[in-house]
Amino acid sequence: MNDTSGAFTTRILNVQSGSAETVVDLTHECESFLRDAARGRDGLLNVFVPHATAGVAVLETGAGSDSDLLAALHTLLPADDRWQHRHGSPGHGRDHVLPALIAPHATLPVIGGALELGTWQSVCLVDTNKDNPDRQVRLSFLG
Repeated sequence: MNDTSGAFTTRILNVQSGSAETVVDLTHECESFLRDAARGRDGLLNVFVPHATAGVAVLETGAGSDSDLLAALHTLLPADDRWQHRHGSPGHGRDHVLPALIAPHATLPVIGGALELGTWQSVCLVDTNKDNPDRQVRLSFLG
């Protein structure tokens, strides 16, 4: 889906997150979308994950921070039988708590059509739900 009728433009990304807990870097896809959507304008990029068990984070990737995040989530949200929400794989209830800690959205500044991230920042999908490897991410630009 791509709506380019005015100042608001949106695109849906289909992301295969796999069968393991993961952090997926979406920065390149965000930048590609903005080349088409922003066309040199200032505005905001909203990244939204319409899932009850995933979130969006802005963090450094590739230097271990993504693995550190998953390890911290394991400490905060253990995959065991303490959760009242019990369908799916063991500990799946924790996946439903994840979006309270890592929001399912992020809104980021766009200046001159370019995403304004810090030097080491990346836009990432955080997915601890091993039961659902097929994710959608909605990118929306408001100029």
